[in-house]
Amino acid sequence: MADQARLNSATPVLMSGDYERSKTFFTNTLGFAVIEEGGDPARFGIFQRDGAVIYVNAWNGSQDPTPETWDVYFHVDDLQGLAKEVAATGARISKPIHSTVYGMDEFEVTDPDGNVLCFGCDSK
Repeated sequence: MADQARLNSATPVLMSGDYERSKTFFTNTLGFAVIEEGGDPARFGIFQRDGAVIYVNAWNGSQDPTPETWDVYFHVDDLQGLAKEVAATGARISKPIHSTVYGMDEFEVTDPDGNVLCFGCDSK
């Protein structure tokens, strides 16, 4: 399937009821480093240890969801190509390609069970 867009990695998005508690757990207990945080106060974080990356999301539905609640984040190399590929299958693109304030271009697909899959690449 050489004509398909490449998925470079998948990052799980873990929901949290208390961002600071989760941050302490992943950094102090499991040895992850904080790569980036979002919100003031922070309610979203990207954590990394070695080659493993996780997102922790503590935004709740009553607040401005930036970033939105994803269940998994896929890093891709050809976002336009993948969006066309996905659309051709008849899958529901729940949020079309858009540029974000955090420097990514993304689109979202909602699977039949309601899971939100976000596909993104660095804005060029």
